[in-house]
Amino acid sequence: MVAAAATLFAVNAPVVKVIEHTGTAAQRLTEVRSAGAFVGLALIVLAFRPEAVAISRRELVLVAALGVGGLALVQWSYFFAIHRVPIGEALLIQDLAPLLVALWARFVFHERVRRRLWVALALSVTGLVLIVELWRGKLDGLGITAAGIACLSFSFYLLLAERGSRRRDPISLLAWGFLFASLFWAVVEPWWTFPGQDFRGSTSLLGHLGSLHAPLWLLVVWMIVLGSIVPYSLLVAALPRIGATRTAIVAMLEPVVAILVAWAWLGESLDGLQLSGAALTLVGIGLAQTAR
Repeated sequence: MVAAAATLFAVNAPVVKVIEHTGTAAQRLTEVRSAGAFVGLALIVLAFRPEAVAISRRELVLVAALGVGGLALVQWSYFFAIHRVPIGEALLIQDLAPLLVALWARFVFHERVRRRLWVALALSVTGLVLIVELWRGKLDGLGITAAGIACLSFSFYLLLAERGSRRRDPISLLAWGFLFASLFWAVVEPWWTFPGQDFRGSTSLLGHLGSLHAPLWLLVVWMIVLGSIVPYSLLVAALPRIGATRTAIVAMLEPVVAILVAWAWLGESLDGLQLSGAALTLVGIGLAQTAR
């Protein structure tokens, strides 16, 4: 489930790049994504598990924190980061989250973390460094800062979602989370100022697909359904099964797929060093699976 979610997130990155290429701001995209995901998830809950709508005051605090500190901030910071820096660099920084989660589990929750998990983290992070070839890029202060915020909020999201999934199914948990994310962005970017005209017409798919055009509304639907509802549901559903630390490590598959998609779609380079990094990351993911 985590591997499938990571793949969908990776494919969603170029989709977001294409939409942002039309001039749409990161905060508006995050607002649309959050609201669309909430509507879709809420309809699923009402249709199949209406009893899950009920929520206690204690859970309300948790889902509010999950929605604002996790879902709202991780999406905005990631969208802003990939607008300023290459997708790979942003993902490298965001995907340092497993290290933070493992450290939190070990020193705050006092959970036993097996030694091979630290080796898996080291291999995965080393692989990510090789994949994005960070030393070749020019550092963008704002982009790097946004990616750092994405790392912190992704860690916060994983830890809080794992806690919430112990009492609530993933769909209703995410529905409540995206509700608060939507309310947060409705305050920051009021809907009556929404530039609806920006999402009309079509746009080039860029790169190797530059000769093809797609309606903007179709790309937005992809971002909401296959870039949000489906992968987030898979990710949260996996948390009770394998825990936050291993979920975060397996999610490191996302940059590997993102590099391949960027090469095939956007025409970005893919050399032997990057392939070696992808192999290291996959080895790290496989090792993490043995650390039961």
